Amino acid sequence: MARRVLPGLMLVMLLGALDQTTMAAALPAVAASLGRFDLMPAVITAYLAAATVAMPLHGKLGDRYGRRPVLLAGIVVFAVGALLCATASTMSQLIAWRIVQGVGGGGLMIGAQAVLGEVVSPRERGRYLGLLGAVYIVAAVGGPLLGGLAVDHLTWRWIFGLYPPLAVVALVVVARTLRLPVPQRRRPFDVLGAALLSIAVTGLVLLGSGLGGRTAPIAAVTALAAAGWLVTARRAADPVLPLRIFRTRAVAIPTAISLIIGFALFGTISYLPAFLQVARGASATQAGLVVTALMAGVLITTTVSGRMITRTGRYKAFPVAGTATAGVGTALLGTVGPTTPLPLLLAALLLVGLGVGMVMQVMVLVAQNGAEHHDLGAATSAVAFVRQIGASIGVAAIGALITSRFAAALPPGADARIATTLDPERLAHLPAAVRDAFGAAVPPVFGLVTPLFALALALAVALPDLPLRTTAHVDPSRRA
Repeated sequence: MARRVLPGLMLVMLLGALDQTTMAAALPAVAASLGRFDLMPAVITAYLAAATVAMPLHGKLGDRYGRRPVLLAGIVVFAVGALLCATASTMSQLIAWRIVQGVGGGGLMIGAQAVLGEVVSPRERGRYLGLLGAVYIVAAVGGPLLGGLAVDHLTWRWIFGLYPPLAVVALVVVARTLRLPVPQRRRPFDVLGAALLSIAVTGLVLLGSGLGGRTAPIAAVTALAAAGWLVTARRAADPVLPLRIFRTRAVAIPTAISLIIGFALFGTISYLPAFLQVARGASATQAGLVVTALMAGVLITTTVSGRMITRTGRYKAFPVAGTATAGVGTALLGTVGPTTPLPLLLAALLLVGLGVGMVMQVMVLVAQNGAEHHDLGAATSAVAFVRQIGASIGVAAIGALITSRFAAALPPGADARIATTLDPERLAHLPAAVRDAFGAAVPPVFGLVTPLFALALALAVALPDLPLRTTAHVDPSRRA
């Protein structure tokens, strides 16, 4: 059954991963077409917030109503959102439709991984998760290129025009190949908890993106919503993200490692292109090509580790080696500068990628292996959801550190407000002394990420080395 379902799941993963990266290259063209340059970041943030909120909801709904209908619904919502985005006539409309698309997109990657958790035993699942991880990386690398080609040769609307045909193919393939049992017993859905968790997550994404306006009120609402959600999660009959799953080390530790990986990885790569363009004089295309060294490393070890886990039935060595390798890579990144030889920079990025590739998808496997069947979707979504939260916090925290160091390094007489922008387009036109100050401020912040990987290494050492189950959750006699 897994081989029949896999093509559809890979298409689903491709859709979800592409949409997270294609818009970055198209934002200037979108703003030029629709106006409101000030709302450019909101196009990305709207999708990110909606997708992050939707992740635990999709996981829980899959646990309650079955993976198949929830995944199919996610594909439909995603495609409808894409069609609406393609027809947007104002920036406000585009942002609203991006929210719709994000609600569907949040369930695509969660749904694909949770379905694998149903139909493939943990012992065999490693190589399949590796293939899904490879699709994600290919989309992450190819997305900006695809967006750039659409803008250069067609229009930005064709980016969204690409998704509906792919979604129709994915919908047909998944509908024809996927047959799973539907749970019959359902406890009352935790509506209040879902609402509070959504508010808390939205607040975190807004704070991380810098679009929240006044920080203090947003932070207060976020904290209150998070506290309220914790109360409902303890008392509700069927919470969206059950706290009980974190009582098991096989779920709690992978989730914690995923939080750290999200913080360290996305916080670093978000500002690396700006450093390359401003401090080293690279073009946007050249900066993107340099970052592909990291993605290549992830692609290699994601695929290889998945196959090795399937062959040996052991997983613990990979996150231990991966966190250590990524830590060495970020330590090297902390030493680079404008004159550092390019091979050394590429080697540092490759090490980070090789390390992360041995960790990200393995954490999904470990959490699924340690969770009960009725919590499979919740455990799967917890890993991806917390990693996304870590990414949002990491981008904000590392950006704040870079801004602080940049302001301190500015030459005498320079306008301190310059430090509040990390846009490479604007920084590239500033005086050489200011660009040098930026180049000196950024790499040490990358180096500060290394202790986080050391913490992740300690957690990886503490991972329980449980046997991987050799049976899938699905009972063939109960398929529907």
